[in-house]
Amino acid sequence: MKILLFGKGGQVGWELQRSLAPLGEVVAMGTAEADFEQPEELSALVRRTAPDVIVNAAAYTAVDKAESEAARAYLINTEAVGALAEETARLGGWLIHYSTDYVFNGEKPDPYQEDDLPGPLSVYGKSKLAGEELIRKSGAQHLIFRTSWVFAARGGNFAKTMLKLARERDELRVVADQYGAPTSAELIADVSALALHRVSKASGSDNDFSGTYHLAAAGVTSWHGYASFILEVARSRGIDLRVKPEQVQAIPASAYPVPAPRPRNSQLNTARLRDTFGVYLPDWRYHVRRMMDEITL
Repeated sequence: MKILLFGKGGQVGWELQRSLAPLGEVVAMGTAEADFEQPEELSALVRRTAPDVIVNAAAYTAVDKAESEAARAYLINTEAVGALAEETARLGGWLIHYSTDYVFNGEKPDPYQEDDLPGPLSVYGKSKLAGEELIRKSGAQHLIFRTSWVFAARGGNFAKTMLKLARERDELRVVADQYGAPTSAELIADVSALALHRVSKASGSDNDFSGTYHLAAAGVTSWHGYASFILEVARSRGIDLRVKPEQVQAIPASAYPVPAPRPRNSQLNTARLRDTFGVYLPDWRYHVRRMMDEITL
């Protein structure tokens, strides 16, 4: 099996290089090799490579900046994705693509299911939803994984920021009325590889996996709860902090204005993923602890 991976330099893409390696030949490309602002060139690249599977971990993810760069966000998250989907359909292969909880408006009190009506609040969310729709319209066999609050030890992340601020400042104020599940890039990559392996072993009428799935860690927390947990783990590792976990101040999102509105509720129901692929997702704290081991040891 030949796998063409886009976005190799990102958090999820980096982990995918590891998780996909046992499944076949992985041709991994980053921004230097694949320009998502040139959809026609992207299509030509796919035709030259002729993969069995395309895994797209590339995206425009600057949520606030997208409000003033809408055209660029749509080019990368919608038009380029549509080009990949069309080439996948032409090749008769599979496309694995990653989307977001931001396709929902966050007003539902319960975890969102895949068939719930989308209602993105931001340009970023709208561009990601439009990309999903082009994939479905193309007729390509696909796995769209919607995920939330992605983190990894590699690169900048919320945990590193909280640790830095807790060492330098006398107080921390963190939003407490937005809810979701921090989900590790490692978990996303491992589940993706497992799903692809299952798909590759099925055939004919048994291969009815194509569709949209929610992929997020189990449990729920707020950004305030997430920050407090990070500092608790840091304290247990003997890290000196000026702000203790119990001193993190809870604030409403309205007290921390940003250009792009975020959904209040980002919880994703993952029952379809579990029932289809037999995947049981661990509580969000499990991989946060693993990340903390990497960045604090």
